[in-house]
Amino acid sequence: MVQDQFLRNSWHVLARSQDLQPGTILQKRLLGEDLVLWHNGDKALTWQDFCPHRGARLSLGWVHKDTLVCGYHGLVFNTEGRCVLLPATPDQPPPARACIQTYHIKEHYDMLWVCLGIPQYDIPTYPGWDDPSYRKVLCGPYPFKTSPLRVVENLLDPAHFPFVHDGMFATSRRPELRHHDLELHPDGFRFKFGIWEVDFNSKDPSSAPMLPVTYEYFIHHPLAGYFERHGEDGTRLTLYYMVTPVDEEECVLWFWILEDYLHMFSDQAFVERQDKIVSQDYLTVESQKPLRLPLDLKAEIHLPSDRYSVAYRKWLKQKDVTFGAI
Repeated sequence: MVQDQFLRNSWHVLARSQDLQPGTILQKRLLGEDLVLWHNGDKALTWQDFCPHRGARLSLGWVHKDTLVCGYHGLVFNTEGRCVLLPATPDQPPPARACIQTYHIKEHYDMLWVCLGIPQYDIPTYPGWDDPSYRKVLCGPYPFKTSPLRVVENLLDPAHFPFVHDGMFATSRRPELRHHDLELHPDGFRFKFGIWEVDFNSKDPSSAPMLPVTYEYFIHHPLAGYFERHGEDGTRLTLYYMVTPVDEEECVLWFWILEDYLHMFSDQAFVERQDKIVSQDYLTVESQKPLRLPLDLKAEIHLPSDRYSVAYRKWLKQKDVTFGAI
C-alpha cells in the first residue's frame, strides 16, 4: 500500500466519462494499484482488480445486469463488492471473505476521478469552466515514463518554453522572462510571469512578430492545477492540467484548454498542435535523471528562473508527498 497519505486521500483522473459506457469495463492503474472500473447501467464503480478466489483480474470478466462476473470461475459480485453466487456450487453460500476492496469514484469536468483512501481534499476548481464564451478542448491522454512530479514541474517551468517549444508558441529569439510575483499559501501557491510569444496569425514562425503575454498559475494540488494566459490584445486561454500517478516512474498527462482567440485552428488541428507540443516534452522530461523528483534542493543546481519549481519542491515536502520523489 502507498504510504503517501496526501496523494492516497486525493482525487485522481483515470479516464474520460465517455470512456466508461453502461455495461463496460476499464482496466486502470493508480498509485501502483491495479483497478477495474465498471458501469452497471446506473453508476460507475471502481474496485481493486483482484478476485479473492484465485487472484485473477476482474477486468477480464464482464458486467451482467447489476453485477460484475469474474472471467476465471464465474464468481458473481454485487455493487458492494460482495460475492453473491458460486456458479460451480450455486446452492452453497459464498464465503464471507469473498469480497472486493472498493474505492471512491465520481465524475467532474467530464472526467472520472478516483480516490483510493478517504477523500480529504476537493478536486481543484477550474474557473471559467461554465463560461460559454470559451471553446473547450480536451487533450490527452499522454503517457510518460517518468515521475508524475517531474511532469508537473515541467509544466511550471517557463524557462524551457523558448527552447523546447521554439516557434510553437514561444521563441528562442526572445527567451527572457519577466517575473512578477510569487505568493505562497498553506494550500498551495500562485505565480505570474511574462514571456514573448510568436504571433499565431503569421505564416512563418521564424520571422513572426513577437508579442508580450502574461501567464498566471494557480497550484492547489501536487498533480492538478491551472494557468491563465492573458494577451495585451485581450485574448484569453486557460489550461487545466491533471497528471495521473500510475506508478512512481510512470504517469499520464491530461489537460483541458479553454480559449477564445485561436479560431484559425479547428478542434482537430488544435489537438494535433498540442500533441506536437507534448511530444517535444517527452524526449527531455523522460531523459531526466533521476526519474523521481529530488526534494533535497542540494541535489540539483537551481537558477533564478527556477523559482517556481523550487517553490513546488518545497511545498511537496511540506505536504509529505513522497510518491515519485526522492
